[in-house]
Amino acid sequence: MTSRKTQDVYMVIGGNGFLGRHIVQQLQERGDIVSAFDIVARYDDVPFYPGDITDQSSVESAIRRSGTTCIIHTASPHASLNKPDVFHKVNVEGTRTIIAAAVATGVRKLVFTSSAGVVFNGTDNIDIDERVPIPEVPMDAYNDTKAKAEALVLEANGKGGLLTVALRPAGIFGPGDRQAMTGFYQVYEGGKTHFQVGDNTNMFDWTYVGNVAYAHLLAADKLDTPPPAPPISSLEKEPLSFDDIPELTDAERQLIEHPVSTIDITTGRHRVPTCEARPLGPYVTPPPNAEKIAAAFENPDHAATPRPLVRTRFDQMSEYGLKREKLRRPEVNPLQVAGQVFFITNGEPTYFWDFPRIIWNELDRYFPGKRTPRSPFVLPKPVGLALASASEWFGYLTGREVTFTRFKVTFSCANRYHNIEKARRVLGYEPQVGLQEGVKRTIEWWYADHMASKNQKK
Repeated sequence: MTSRKTQDVYMVIGGNGFLGRHIVQQLQERGDIVSAFDIVARYDDVPFYPGDITDQSSVESAIRRSGTTCIIHTASPHASLNKPDVFHKVNVEGTRTIIAAAVATGVRKLVFTSSAGVVFNGTDNIDIDERVPIPEVPMDAYNDTKAKAEALVLEANGKGGLLTVALRPAGIFGPGDRQAMTGFYQVYEGGKTHFQVGDNTNMFDWTYVGNVAYAHLLAADKLDTPPPAPPISSLEKEPLSFDDIPELTDAERQLIEHPVSTIDITTGRHRVPTCEARPLGPYVTPPPNAEKIAAAFENPDHAATPRPLVRTRFDQMSEYGLKREKLRRPEVNPLQVAGQVFFITNGEPTYFWDFPRIIWNELDRYFPGKRTPRSPFVLPKPVGLALASASEWFGYLTGREVTFTRFKVTFSCANRYHNIEKARRVLGYEPQVGLQEGVKRTIEWWYADHMASKNQKK
């Protein structure tokens, strides 16, 4: 998948979980040495170390016995668990313990699975990048603890020779998913697929789990890559203003100026015409280089016929944006991997309710005739919030757990999609599997697992 300077020995903490298992499999496929650390054993194809991530001696013992040089930390409770004390223990205290164990045993690399939800405060997140701050008032306990764990990981970068990076995937789905798929199927089984909250004009990021796993491998491989220019804190005289910051190096310019293609795994290939690469269309007299222009447009190698790159000072990857980030975090070059966070998505935001409908339509192929076509029954967001408030109040009075909450209404009606240019340029990340193919693989796995479970019960 990627070129590496040294061969690492990997331990995936949470390696028997949904994302962790995909990371383990991808490491196996490329011939790496990998082990799994988790609470329970589910697989026997890699060495397994049982333990509690809040027990430092247990983590240290597993690291030493396995010879681990790179930890990929994916362990986390399900966000739907709704137990703040468990979230804090696992996400915060567990991550603090892993960092301490890594430093104590001389581990060189730590890749942490954070969440895109750490920056969500209930309002629209439209094409946001990594500069968006984590809200002071958290939206929910799960992402609050994820944000705290992420901060611990970034603070640990450079401590005892440890290099760290945090990835923020959004809306993970795929084979092995027993969280989102369970909810989608319950709605399908209950005949409630026609219900909709909000007007479905809000865009949302879903990310195929294999793409997220691939991003983790890229981050691990590039953690020890030297920055394209030294952090300004290492200069003889640390700059205090824009004028004092050195000009971008050639290596930095190469990272921000090389062309990147559109992401068209699902939609199919398309190109934006330019003066040097375009369809000729009707003309009276062809331009002198007509054949070259037309051939350039048909050339699938976008690097050979780059589109003009236009940036403004508000762009994260502009020279102004990079200098501003250098002043904000002088100890880190914004184009290095270590000490950084990266949003990871499919790069294919879709209308919120369109995605579950793709899921349900795929399920129809396995359960023909189960659903009767019905027009959507749309609840406006204010009505949904009012009903959710009543539901939560009823749950409070009766002591029952409620599933229809104000958070879920807010979540399903907000724009939440992210800019992944930083991951594409610095990590070299490109989504490998599109949404449509990802859904097909997910339902194929889910149906086999569902039928096996039914047969086992019989």
